[in-house]
Amino acid sequence: MGRVVKGGLIQCSNVINDESRPVAEVQAAMLEKHIPFIEDAGKQGVQVLCLQEIFNGPYFCPGQDPRWYDAAEPVPGPTVEALAPYAARYQMVLIVPVYEREQAGVYYNTAAVIDADGSYLGKYRKNHIPQTSGFWEKYYFKPGNLGYPVFETAYCKVGVYICYDRHFPEGARLLGLNGAEIVFNPSATVAGLSQYLWKLEQPAHAVANGYFMGCSNRVGTEAPWNIGKFYGSSYFVDPRGSFLAEAGEDDDELIVADMDLELIEEVRRVWQFYRDRRPETYDEMCEQWP
Repeated sequence: MGRVVKGGLIQCSNVINDESRPVAEVQAAMLEKHIPFIEDAGKQGVQVLCLQEIFNGPYFCPGQDPRWYDAAEPVPGPTVEALAPYAARYQMVLIVPVYEREQAGVYYNTAAVIDADGSYLGKYRKNHIPQTSGFWEKYYFKPGNLGYPVFETAYCKVGVYICYDRHFPEGARLLGLNGAEIVFNPSATVAGLSQYLWKLEQPAHAVANGYFMGCSNRVGTEAPWNIGKFYGSSYFVDPRGSFLAEAGEDDDELIVADMDLELIEEVRRVWQFYRDRRPETYDEMCEQWP
Protein backbone atom coordinates (compact mmCIF):
# COMPACT_ATOMS: atom_id res chain seq x y z
CA MET A 1 0.00 0.00 0.00
CA GLY A 2 1.38 3.41 -1.00
CA ARG A 3 0.37 6.93 -0.01
CA VAL A 4 -3.37 6.40 0.30
CA VAL A 5 -5.86 9.24 0.72
CA LYS A 6 -9.50 8.52 1.56
CA GLY A 7 -11.77 10.88 -0.38
CA GLY A 8 -15.47 11.58 -0.06
CA LEU A 9 -18.20 13.21 -2.15
CA ILE A 10 -21.67 14.29 -1.06
CA GLN A 11 -24.63 14.55 -3.44
CA CYS A 12 -27.85 16.05 -2.07
CA SER A 13 -31.27 17.21 -3.16
CA ASN A 14 -32.39 20.68 -2.15
CA VAL A 15 -34.61 20.87 0.92
CA ILE A 16 -36.84 23.90 0.27
CA ASN A 17 -37.94 24.54 -3.31
CA ASP A 18 -40.11 27.58 -2.70
CA GLU A 19 -39.18 31.03 -3.97
CA SER A 20 -41.52 32.65 -1.47
CA ARG A 21 -39.38 31.52 1.48
CA PRO A 22 -36.54 33.76 2.71
CA VAL A 23 -33.17 33.06 1.10
CA ALA A 24 -31.50 32.71 4.50
CA GLU A 25 -34.06 30.07 5.55
CA VAL A 26 -33.45 28.05 2.38
CA GLN A 27 -29.69 28.17 2.91
CA ALA A 28 -29.91 27.25 6.59
CA ALA A 29 -32.02 24.18 5.78
CA MET A 30 -29.54 22.95 3.18
CA LEU A 31 -26.57 23.49 5.49
CA GLU A 32 -28.36 21.58 8.24
CA LYS A 33 -29.06 18.72 5.83
CA HIS A 34 -25.37 18.41 4.97
CA ILE A 35 -24.08 18.26 8.55
CA PRO A 36 -24.95 14.56 9.17
CA PHE A 37 -23.25 13.62 5.88
CA ILE A 38 -20.16 15.62 6.84
CA GLU A 39 -20.08 13.95 10.26
CA ASP A 40 -20.57 10.52 8.70
CA ALA A 41 -17.62 11.19 6.39
CA GLY A 42 -15.49 12.20 9.36
CA LYS A 43 -16.43 9.06 11.30
CA GLN A 44 -15.51 6.93 8.28
CA GLY A 45 -12.07 8.49 8.21
CA VAL A 46 -12.53 10.56 5.06
CA GLN A 47 -9.52 12.85 4.70
CA VAL A 48 -10.70 15.08 1.83
CA LEU A 49 -14.42 15.76 1.36
CA CYS A 50 -16.03 17.74 -1.46
CA LEU A 51 -19.57 19.15 -1.46
CA GLN A 52 -21.62 19.93 -4.59
CA GLU A 53 -21.73 23.23 -6.50
CA ILE A 54 -23.40 26.04 -4.46
CA PHE A 55 -24.14 23.32 -1.91
CA ASN A 56 -26.14 25.43 0.56
CA GLY A 57 -29.18 26.15 -1.59
CA PRO A 58 -30.89 25.50 -4.90
CA TYR A 59 -29.29 25.94 -8.29
CA PHE A 60 -31.06 29.25 -8.86
CA CYS A 61 -29.44 30.07 -12.22
CA PRO A 62 -32.35 28.94 -14.45
CA GLY A 63 -34.06 32.20 -13.44
CA GLN A 64 -33.02 35.82 -13.19
CA ASP A 65 -34.38 36.75 -9.78
CA PRO A 66 -32.16 39.38 -8.14
CA ARG A 67 -33.15 38.24 -4.65
CA TRP A 68 -30.67 35.37 -5.02
CA TYR A 69 -27.86 37.89 -4.82
CA ASP A 70 -28.71 37.80 -1.10
CA ALA A 71 -27.36 34.23 -1.05
CA ALA A 72 -23.84 35.52 -1.69
CA GLU A 73 -21.30 35.99 1.10
CA PRO A 74 -17.63 36.85 1.57
CA VAL A 75 -15.14 33.99 1.25
CA PRO A 76 -13.91 33.32 3.84
CA GLY A 77 -17.14 34.18 5.58
CA PRO A 78 -19.96 32.67 7.61
CA THR A 79 -20.15 29.31 5.81
CA VAL A 80 -16.40 28.72 6.05
CA GLU A 81 -16.56 29.71 9.73
CA ALA A 82 -19.46 27.29 10.32
CA LEU A 83 -17.71 24.32 8.70
CA ALA A 84 -14.13 24.90 9.84
CA PRO A 85 -14.80 23.29 13.26
CA TYR A 86 -15.96 20.08 11.52
CA ALA A 87 -12.76 20.02 9.47
CA ALA A 88 -10.72 20.39 12.65
CA ARG A 89 -12.79 17.90 14.66
CA TYR A 90 -12.40 15.14 12.09
CA GLN A 91 -9.01 16.25 10.72
CA MET A 92 -10.66 16.40 7.31
CA VAL A 93 -10.01 18.73 4.39
CA LEU A 94 -13.23 20.31 3.12
CA ILE A 95 -13.94 21.71 -0.35
CA VAL A 96 -16.90 24.04 0.16
CA PRO A 97 -18.55 25.54 -2.95
CA VAL A 98 -20.51 28.73 -2.18
CA TYR A 99 -21.80 31.87 -3.84
CA GLU A 100 -19.20 34.57 -3.19
CA ARG A 101 -19.74 38.31 -2.89
CA GLU A 102 -16.46 40.17 -3.23
CA GLN A 103 -18.03 43.62 -3.18
CA ALA A 104 -21.27 45.27 -4.24
CA GLY A 105 -22.07 44.11 -7.75
CA VAL A 106 -19.16 41.63 -7.99
CA TYR A 107 -20.04 37.98 -7.45
CA TYR A 108 -18.32 34.66 -8.15
CA ASN A 109 -19.10 30.95 -8.18
CA THR A 110 -16.45 29.88 -5.69
CA ALA A 111 -15.09 26.91 -3.78
CA ALA A 112 -13.29 27.48 -0.48
CA VAL A 113 -10.66 25.00 0.70
CA ILE A 114 -10.42 24.35 4.44
CA ASP A 115 -7.46 22.33 5.70
CA ALA A 116 -7.63 19.45 8.17
CA ASP A 117 -6.85 21.74 11.13
CA GLY A 118 -9.75 24.05 10.27
CA SER A 119 -7.59 26.74 8.69
CA TYR A 120 -8.68 28.45 5.49
CA LEU A 121 -6.23 27.74 2.65
CA GLY A 122 -7.74 29.71 -0.20
CA LYS A 123 -10.36 29.56 -2.93
CA TYR A 124 -10.97 28.80 -6.58
CA ARG A 125 -13.35 30.91 -8.66
CA LYS A 126 -15.14 29.22 -11.54
CA ASN A 127 -13.50 30.46 -14.73
CA HIS A 128 -15.91 29.31 -17.44
CA ILE A 129 -19.40 30.78 -17.07
CA PRO A 130 -22.21 29.55 -19.37
CA GLN A 131 -24.96 31.79 -20.68
CA THR A 132 -27.79 29.83 -22.29
CA SER A 133 -31.47 29.32 -21.63
CA GLY A 134 -31.74 27.61 -18.26
CA PHE A 135 -28.16 28.47 -17.33
CA TRP A 136 -28.15 32.25 -16.87
CA GLU A 137 -24.94 32.13 -14.87
CA LYS A 138 -23.50 35.33 -16.32
CA TYR A 139 -26.43 37.11 -14.69
CA TYR A 140 -25.11 36.00 -11.29
CA PHE A 141 -21.39 35.30 -11.67
CA LYS A 142 -18.34 37.11 -12.95
CA PRO A 143 -15.72 34.80 -14.55
CA GLY A 144 -12.99 33.82 -12.12
CA ASN A 145 -9.78 35.81 -11.85
CA LEU A 146 -7.60 33.62 -9.64
CA GLY A 147 -6.28 31.26 -12.30
CA TYR A 148 -5.95 27.56 -11.47
CA PRO A 149 -4.51 27.34 -7.96
CA VAL A 150 -3.46 24.11 -6.29
CA PHE A 151 -3.73 23.83 -2.52
CA GLU A 152 -1.16 22.01 -0.37
CA THR A 153 -3.40 20.31 2.18
CA ALA A 154 -2.48 18.06 5.08
CA TYR A 155 -2.84 14.97 2.88
CA CYS A 156 -2.36 15.88 -0.78
CA LYS A 157 -2.27 18.63 -3.38
CA VAL A 158 -5.82 19.54 -4.35
CA GLY A 159 -7.18 21.40 -7.37
CA VAL A 160 -10.76 22.49 -8.01
CA TYR A 161 -12.69 22.81 -11.28
CA ILE A 162 -16.39 23.77 -11.03
CA CYS A 163 -19.19 22.26 -13.17
CA TYR A 164 -19.06 23.87 -16.66
CA ASP A 165 -15.27 24.17 -16.32
CA ARG A 166 -15.11 20.43 -17.00
CA HIS A 167 -15.77 20.99 -20.70
CA PHE A 168 -12.43 22.82 -21.09
CA PRO A 169 -9.24 20.72 -21.15
CA GLU A 170 -6.97 23.77 -20.88
CA GLY A 171 -7.68 24.45 -17.20
CA ALA A 172 -7.61 20.75 -16.38
CA ARG A 173 -4.09 20.62 -17.84
CA LEU A 174 -2.98 23.70 -15.89
CA LEU A 175 -4.16 22.14 -12.63
CA GLY A 176 -1.94 19.16 -13.38
CA LEU A 177 1.01 21.34 -14.33
CA ASN A 178 0.50 23.25 -11.08
CA GLY A 179 0.91 20.00 -9.16
CA ALA A 180 -2.62 18.75 -8.43
CA GLU A 181 -2.85 15.13 -7.29
CA ILE A 182 -6.64 15.13 -6.91
CA VAL A 183 -8.94 17.50 -8.80
CA PHE A 184 -12.48 17.94 -7.53
CA ASN A 185 -15.33 19.03 -9.79
CA PRO A 186 -18.44 20.02 -7.79
CA SER A 187 -21.38 20.34 -10.17
CA ALA A 188 -25.08 21.05 -10.62
CA THR A 189 -25.95 19.39 -13.91
CA VAL A 190 -29.19 17.95 -15.23
CA ALA A 191 -30.16 15.08 -17.49
CA GLY A 192 -30.19 15.89 -21.17
CA LEU A 193 -27.59 17.43 -23.43
CA SER A 194 -24.45 16.79 -21.38
CA GLN A 195 -25.25 13.68 -19.34
CA TYR A 196 -23.42 11.37 -21.73
CA LEU A 197 -20.33 13.55 -21.31
CA TRP A 198 -20.35 13.23 -17.51
CA LYS A 199 -18.41 9.98 -17.52
CA LEU A 200 -16.33 10.76 -20.60
CA GLU A 201 -14.71 14.15 -20.09
CA GLN A 202 -13.50 13.87 -16.53
CA PRO A 203 -11.96 10.40 -16.83
CA ALA A 204 -10.27 11.82 -19.94
CA HIS A 205 -8.86 14.71 -17.86
CA ALA A 206 -7.63 12.22 -15.28
CA VAL A 207 -5.88 10.14 -17.93
CA ALA A 208 -4.47 13.06 -19.92
CA ASN A 209 -2.99 14.61 -16.79
CA GLY A 210 -2.21 11.63 -14.60
CA TYR A 211 -4.24 12.57 -11.53
CA PHE A 212 -7.34 11.47 -9.63
CA MET A 213 -10.68 13.22 -9.99
CA GLY A 214 -13.64 13.43 -7.63
CA CYS A 215 -16.83 14.57 -9.37
CA SER A 216 -19.96 15.46 -7.38
CA ASN A 217 -23.42 16.34 -8.68
CA ARG A 218 -26.67 17.10 -6.92
CA VAL A 219 -29.85 15.00 -7.20
CA GLY A 220 -33.57 15.63 -7.50
CA THR A 221 -35.70 18.27 -9.19
CA GLU A 222 -36.02 21.85 -8.04
CA ALA A 223 -39.34 23.55 -8.59
CA PRO A 224 -40.19 26.29 -9.43
CA TRP A 225 -37.20 26.43 -11.77
CA ASN A 226 -37.93 23.01 -13.30
CA ILE A 227 -34.73 22.90 -15.29
CA GLY A 228 -34.79 19.10 -15.18
CA LYS A 229 -33.55 16.23 -13.07
CA PHE A 230 -30.18 16.51 -11.39
CA TYR A 231 -28.85 13.02 -11.99
CA GLY A 232 -26.26 12.57 -9.24
CA SER A 233 -23.87 9.87 -10.46
CA SER A 234 -21.00 11.30 -8.41
CA TYR A 235 -17.79 9.32 -8.71
CA PHE A 236 -14.05 9.00 -8.18
CA VAL A 237 -11.79 8.08 -11.09
CA ASP A 238 -8.08 7.24 -11.08
CA PRO A 239 -5.26 8.27 -13.48
CA ARG A 240 -5.94 5.21 -15.63
CA GLY A 241 -9.58 6.21 -16.09
CA SER A 242 -10.86 3.43 -13.81
CA PHE A 243 -13.89 4.21 -11.64
CA LEU A 244 -13.21 3.71 -7.93
CA ALA A 245 -16.66 4.50 -6.50
CA GLU A 246 -19.95 5.64 -8.01
CA ALA A 247 -23.22 6.97 -6.61
CA GLY A 248 -26.69 6.44 -8.03
CA GLU A 249 -28.82 8.94 -9.93
CA ASP A 250 -31.58 9.54 -7.39
CA ASP A 251 -30.58 9.42 -3.73
CA ASP A 252 -28.73 11.62 -1.29
CA GLU A 253 -25.43 9.84 -0.81
CA LEU A 254 -21.95 10.00 0.61
CA ILE A 255 -19.49 8.00 -1.48
CA VAL A 256 -15.99 7.16 -0.32
CA ALA A 257 -12.92 5.90 -2.16
CA ASP A 258 -9.30 5.13 -1.28
CA MET A 259 -6.82 6.72 -3.69
CA ASP A 260 -3.22 5.52 -3.78
CA LEU A 261 -1.34 8.62 -4.90
CA GLU A 262 1.72 6.57 -5.82
CA LEU A 263 -0.27 5.48 -8.87
CA ILE A 264 0.21 8.99 -10.27
CA GLU A 265 3.96 8.54 -10.71
CA GLU A 266 3.48 5.01 -11.99
CA VAL A 267 1.07 6.16 -14.69
CA ARG A 268 3.13 9.19 -15.67
CA ARG A 269 6.21 7.03 -16.22
CA VAL A 270 4.22 5.06 -18.78
CA TRP A 271 2.38 7.92 -20.43
CA GLN A 272 4.80 10.85 -20.75
CA PHE A 273 2.22 13.44 -21.70
CA TYR A 274 3.95 16.21 -19.75
CA ARG A 275 7.38 15.41 -21.12
CA ASP A 276 6.10 15.34 -24.69
CA ARG A 277 4.13 18.57 -24.59
CA ARG A 278 5.01 21.21 -27.20
CA PRO A 279 3.90 24.49 -25.59
CA GLU A 280 5.92 26.52 -28.11
CA THR A 281 3.50 25.28 -30.78
CA TYR A 282 0.33 26.23 -28.90
CA ASP A 283 0.38 30.03 -29.25
CA GLU A 284 -2.69 30.05 -31.50
CA MET A 285 -4.78 28.63 -28.65
CA CYS A 286 -4.35 31.90 -26.78
CA GLU A 287 -5.43 34.17 -29.64
CA GLN A 288 -8.85 35.78 -29.46
CA TRP A 289 -11.07 34.72 -32.34
CA PRO A 290 -13.15 37.38 -34.13
